[in-house]
Amino acid sequence: MNILVINSGSSSLKYQLYNMNDESVLAKGLVERIGMDSSILTHKPTGKQDVTEVSEILEHNTAIRKVLACLTDKEHGVLASIDEINAVGHRVVHGGEFFKASALVDADTKTKIRQLFDLAPLHNPAAMMGITATEVNMPGVPQVVVFDTAFHQTMPEKAFMYAIPRVLYNKYKVRRYGAHGTSHDFVSKAAAEYLERPLEDLKIITCHIGNGGSVTAVQGGISVDTSMGMTPLEGLMMGTRSGDLDPAIVPYVMNKEELSVGEVNSMLNKHSGLLAISGISSDMRDIEAGAEKGDPNSTLAYDMYEYRLRKYIGSYTAAMNGVDVIVFTAGVGENSSKLREKVLKNLTFLGIELDEEANKVRSGDPRRITTVNSKVQVLVVPTNEELVIARDTNRIVQGING
Repeated sequence: MNILVINSGSSSLKYQLYNMNDESVLAKGLVERIGMDSSILTHKPTGKQDVTEVSEILEHNTAIRKVLACLTDKEHGVLASIDEINAVGHRVVHGGEFFKASALVDADTKTKIRQLFDLAPLHNPAAMMGITATEVNMPGVPQVVVFDTAFHQTMPEKAFMYAIPRVLYNKYKVRRYGAHGTSHDFVSKAAAEYLERPLEDLKIITCHIGNGGSVTAVQGGISVDTSMGMTPLEGLMMGTRSGDLDPAIVPYVMNKEELSVGEVNSMLNKHSGLLAISGISSDMRDIEAGAEKGDPNSTLAYDMYEYRLRKYIGSYTAAMNGVDVIVFTAGVGENSSKLREKVLKNLTFLGIELDEEANKVRSGDPRRITTVNSKVQVLVVPTNEELVIARDTNRIVQGING
């Protein structure tokens, strides 16, 4: 079975085509600047030369049509026809309380995703555009939606509720939902497999840290707490997001600076985090380089980032009354050996013993970076959210086909 995985943004569309017989990637690519006359499509077929095309792509229907043309192109394609695509899987950020697992796309599914637009105004409408464009260009092909929030629907009420009037939950579903669920799910299972231990016996803390970041407490294979909240703004200090802060800061700054709701929302999501403190970049590589050169702002940004990450690891160790495994994943987690080293050397009270040579290896296959005597095992596990989407899509479509 061939499955096309789509991650649709408001002005972009990422895709990967999988052959599920061996879970190999046949092709992948990205359409950027949708809505402009200088849109860029980058197509990377496995075993063939990459293709880059600049053209006018004003909406997602055209973007999907061009992707399908690339996949079936005689020279750069990997399929003889569109009919060889058996199903399409979509990443959807917010499933609210409607979706505790991935779901087949039907009229009811689409209605519920639209009802969640307010909870993810930047992401869910874009996902719906991808779903609609797929329907237009591939009528009759089954589609599946995989939600970033679904993995965290196992959290107990004491973890997901906020200490605010309950009427806000009853009327508007104001609560913690989390994000990066497909990643936390994938790497926790991969960690158990790597260690050859039953997932249900493990207490795992998964650290998905990239430009955005979140930490999840996974006990017995299920999420029991996570750092992101109702939106992806809560939790860790991130590339451009503030993470946790005193909520009284918002009205205070709005009053002092005469900011609108939109302006303060933009400040906290796009102009805070590493970028705000360092004054130079939201990219951890730039922050590390600045700190090495002795730049005080970069050093402060780096120290704040590590400190907050370490506090979450400590708090989730307390939440689960212990931890067996800590997993680092995503762009920063997989590639920044210096950050991992600093975090772990400040967690020696847990009995962690870092293997410094093992830690120097960059992103690749899953690996252990602690010694054999370490009381807590620490792993670096490359995440693969697209594969999770492809697997769920395959499972659901196989189910409806009997």
